Amino acid sequence: MQKRTIWGVCLLTLCLALATVRPLQAQTAAKGKPRVYTYVATWDVPRAQWGDMAKLDEQDKPLLDKLVADGTLIGYGAYYNLIHQEGEPTHGSWFTATSEGNLLKALEAIYAQPGSVGAAVQGASKHWDQILTGDIYNSRPGASAGYLTWSRWEVKAGQMHAYSEFTKSAFVPTLEKLLAEGSITSYGQLTEDYHQDKLGIVYDYFTIPDAASLDKVNKAFEDLFSSNPALGDAHRALTEREGHRDFLTRLRYMTSK
Repeated sequence: MQKRTIWGVCLLTLCLALATVRPLQAQTAAKGKPRVYTYVATWDVPRAQWGDMAKLDEQDKPLLDKLVADGTLIGYGAYYNLIHQEGEPTHGSWFTATSEGNLLKALEAIYAQPGSVGAAVQGASKHWDQILTGDIYNSRPGASAGYLTWSRWEVKAGQMHAYSEFTKSAFVPTLEKLLAEGSITSYGQLTEDYHQDKLGIVYDYFTIPDAASLDKVNKAFEDLFSSNPALGDAHRALTEREGHRDFLTRLRYMTSK
């Protein structure tokens, strides 16, 4: 069980180092995509009010659907944490746009909504916000649920470009295959747009439709990792071991355009 858990939360980052032992893959690096911007809100909600937080998420959903339909947003989602730590977020939500202006337009629309349910639960909860950005991502269009897992890494000074290029050459082809077959529903790599944390923090994530799909993804990357003995050493050359965190959450809903 422990082995499967480690693989489940570290897959995205472990495969980055593959490029050092398969240099020819760099020739097929994914082309850059337009940059996207994601607003993430996380909450440490008292357990007695978890039901109210779910109602708040549902309250926002019709507005978010409208903002996706008119092109202001390209996606959104909500989740709750499955690995709880005292004083840290239990719930989170996000929405994504192709510009900072559209991101703020959506935020103002949410603020303008009546908050009868939200006022009580938000007032009783600790809260954190982030605006993240990235140009490595993809998703299957439509609505889905399942699980969201991500890893937080601190990239060594001067290695951010190398980390990104490894992602594009070694990690994107594998994730694209998993996306096409439906084992994952989205993936990406994000950094802070407005920094609240130290420079060099990267978030690698993917979403899956069900628990069985996580086993498939685990197996695919475990095979890849096992066939490349230099994988771990190369990854350690790009990242700091201190500050690394893994997260596993239940995806209540997600919509992608």
